[in-house]
Amino acid sequence: MNEADVRDLLRDVDDPALGDDVVSLGLVNAVEVDGDLVRVSLALGAPYSPQESAIARRVREAFADTGLEVELTAKLPASSEDEVLPGVKNVVAVASGKGGVGKSTIAVNLAAGLSKLGARVGLFDADVYGPNVPRMVDADEHPQATAQETIVPPEKFGMKLMSMAFLVGEDDPVIWRGPMVHKVLTQLVEDVEWGALDYMVLDLPPGTGDTQLTILQTLPLTGAVIVTTPQEVALDDARKGLRMFGKHDTNVLGIVENMAGFRCPDCGSFHDIFGSGGGRAFADANDLPFLGSIPLDPAVRTGGDTGKPMVLEEENETADALRVMTENVANNVGVVHRRRVSES
Repeated sequence: MNEADVRDLLRDVDDPALGDDVVSLGLVNAVEVDGDLVRVSLALGAPYSPQESAIARRVREAFADTGLEVELTAKLPASSEDEVLPGVKNVVAVASGKGGVGKSTIAVNLAAGLSKLGARVGLFDADVYGPNVPRMVDADEHPQATAQETIVPPEKFGMKLMSMAFLVGEDDPVIWRGPMVHKVLTQLVEDVEWGALDYMVLDLPPGTGDTQLTILQTLPLTGAVIVTTPQEVALDDARKGLRMFGKHDTNVLGIVENMAGFRCPDCGSFHDIFGSGGGRAFADANDLPFLGSIPLDPAVRTGGDTGKPMVLEEENETADALRVMTENVANNVGVVHRRRVSES
């Protein structure tokens, strides 16, 4: 069997998200045949994404009856020689148009969910005015400085953590103007030893101000997740966030509808406290993926206060919803990369 034969076999492997086979889409970087060993390099960029794991599995299945051993690797074409975070494969921003929609809760559970899947994850609390991620993961260690004046971030639940809360007093107000925000965020990105990460999750402050602008101008964002509640007021603000990312050519990975309903633990009935279906309708109206609905669950608040992300719980309806959201985000990160490769 030669390279042409291998590529013919790979034409039977479809990418369901892009609607064609991996060869026609240009997702096969290289093929090498070495006796009974076939090495295949695929343009896959979302580690532990269920969709990309399924593609890799179908590639292996394509060779099941050949008697050949298949060695798969995943690598994306380099996008820049001067990347700000060369060791980070994907930077995902979690944003909201307004406060009070549970954005930080979604960011923490997304990062913890990706780590639970097996990914190497960093969680960057970029909400300089109200940093609360360390409390939400019960981070009892602070960053350490090296002799080279770089910062080693602490780890919790398999995630590397960085937050302004580590650098200011617990009760100190943070009163900064735009240039100061830009400077501190740049330092926290460039001076922190993030190492090799599959995903960095950014918890942005609510709104569309200086911090968001600095992030968009500084970091190579793979995409953004927009968090809203079902109510119209929150959706109005979500539209502002959507326009902000659109103006900076940032991919929006999808919409998360948080606080989507409350199941009464006493009677078992479901109550739409903040309305129903607004997040999905907003996603549909803007031709965006809907990443999932997360119920209004007191246990989520308890998990945030005690420092254990809800997504880590087992056999729980809300935790299941958070895991579905996490997988959908990872899948859409992969779609962004594979579409870029196929269109290049």
